[in-house]
Amino acid sequence: MQDIEPKPPVCNDARASLRAAARAAGSESMERLARDYPLGPHDQPQSMCPAFGSLRVGLRMRRTATILSGSACCVYGLTFTSHFYGARRSVGYVPFDSETLVTGKLFEDLRDAVTATARPAEYDAVVVINLCVPSASGVPLRLLPKSIDGVRIIGVDVPGFGVPTHAEAKDVLAAAMLRYAREEIEAGPVQAPRNGRGGLPSVTLLGEIFPADPVSIGRMLEPMGISAGPVVPTREWRELYGALDCAVVGALHPFYVASTREFEAAGRAVVGSAPVGLEGTADWLDAIGGACGISRARVDAAKTAALPALRGVLGASPIRGRITLSGYEGSELLVARLLVECGADLRYVGTACPDTSASARDKEWLRSRGVEVRFRASLEQDLEAFSAFSPDIVIGTTPVVQAAKERGIPALYFTNLISARPLMGPAGAGALAQVVNAALANKPRFDEMRAFFEGVGTGPSSGVWERGRIPAGAEGLVKLGRKAVPGKEAAGC
Repeated sequence: MQDIEPKPPVCNDARASLRAAARAAGSESMERLARDYPLGPHDQPQSMCPAFGSLRVGLRMRRTATILSGSACCVYGLTFTSHFYGARRSVGYVPFDSETLVTGKLFEDLRDAVTATARPAEYDAVVVINLCVPSASGVPLRLLPKSIDGVRIIGVDVPGFGVPTHAEAKDVLAAAMLRYAREEIEAGPVQAPRNGRGGLPSVTLLGEIFPADPVSIGRMLEPMGISAGPVVPTREWRELYGALDCAVVGALHPFYVASTREFEAAGRAVVGSAPVGLEGTADWLDAIGGACGISRARVDAAKTAALPALRGVLGASPIRGRITLSGYEGSELLVARLLVECGADLRYVGTACPDTSASARDKEWLRSRGVEVRFRASLEQDLEAFSAFSPDIVIGTTPVVQAAKERGIPALYFTNLISARPLMGPAGAGALAQVVNAALANKPRFDEMRAFFEGVGTGPSSGVWERGRIPAGAEGLVKLGRKAVPGKEAAGC
């Protein structure tokens, strides 16, 4: 498949100006973001605003307040999206204008807002997120108080021109919280997790996963005398202490590079990939056992307990069809591995996230089986793969799914229909096979609908007509989904 260079968005010049302004302002955070999240063929996410990732992390934590600093239109879009995805709390907003931005009054307003919000009876932490304009202007969140009346203050820059995807923006805030929690641990005793410390060594799970997956992973680890620890990003501040107090970190999602750095600073080893499918589960258990110094006999016992059930599920309802896969959540390679083990003819997997050391095992496994793997994939490249491989079903982002359905090909939206399901253990294999096979079975319905609505929304039936009239015959009346009546003519709208 040939490389397709994406067309530059219309706001490219504005982003270049913002980057230049950030450099002129001497923003240290911009240099760190550039190192942690290198850009790809496109320098702007072809999805939602990346700051949504950090906002989501804060809004899902108990006793955590979030304040946004950015343009009003950006704040409106982010809060709307947050509530669409189930946020049940308010988002703070500190407005600004040219004068407050230039004179430094915006920083003073942010400091006042943080001081008013930091109520220890209600919050453990207050998160302040700089969006594009304050980040480019160098509004110094690092100068905010570190804590107020015991309430932690966490400030992060998450500009769209510096963080490529909303997935990586989760890492920005998760890493900032881990760093703060690690420094608290180093300074002295900290609060115990809500459910207390477990008696077994634990594996911290790095990456947002389906709620049932930690349970499945815990069952796999039990024969080795290990437990599944907290999931990062956490749902509560004190869980950060438990996450750092682990035997090893399982980087289930590979893009958490800054969080990985914090765990390594705490002396914790990090293992990539995840227990998906038969080979993936066996390899992951071997890697976790090796990192924890578990005996070969106990690792084999864990594999003996976990693999037969997986083998049975994988063979029960195999996927028979050619597939292309793309997304921007960061779990695309895991889903790809599971699809291959379910029997699918997977030709392409594209992810908007970068190639990292934690994704190496999955990347090599897929490529050894003839799957094209593309990191920092652009929309144009995902669409080119769809055209080149002529799949029976497409799993992808909204525009890719739309393009497939326009051609009568079944398609599934990755974010809502795939990544929001279990992936680990027998439950993951069974759930994925069920939804993909159901979509494949819908192909006759797509053919029928496409034949019925052929031509609707194109040419004279697009809704734009010359001389204010709908053409006579089928081309005019098919817009209403009816059969043509020869010799009749309908008035235009």
